[in-house]
Amino acid sequence: MTALVFADTNVLVYHLDTREPRKQSGARAWVEFLWTTRSGRISFQVLAELYTTVTRKLDPGLDRETARQVVRALWAWQPVPVDERAVVAAWEAQDRFGLSWWDSLIVGAARLADCRFLLTEDLQHDQDLDGLRVVNPFAITPAELAQWA
Repeated sequence: MTALVFADTNVLVYHLDTREPRKQSGARAWVEFLWTTRSGRISFQVLAELYTTVTRKLDPGLDRETARQVVRALWAWQPVPVDERAVVAAWEAQDRFGLSWWDSLIVGAARLADCRFLLTEDLQHDQDLDGLRVVNPFAITPAELAQWA
């Protein structure tokens, strides 16, 4: 599969969260798939949310240096900056789909990254956002997504 997949923060957090083994297992499968296929994309918003969540909200959380190593590794996923283009794309998504501001920033960044899929549990699974298809990472597996592509 060569289609690009934008990963929302929750997928990356569950990948590291030992409190929910079922979700951790599913998220790990997705993260491994995105690394292996080199199809994972994110934004700097996602990286900031990830760092804050894993250092402050997880119990047990990650120490700062480990969290920084995780963030640095994810720079390989070509993070979209939160800049003028991202804000305009977010406004367009907010107006078109009635999404929250934070979800609109994610959708806008995914569109700027030319992603075909948005991996998140925060929006409706299989929703079509003008060519960006929402995928709940706990509703289907990476192998099932490959059949969609």
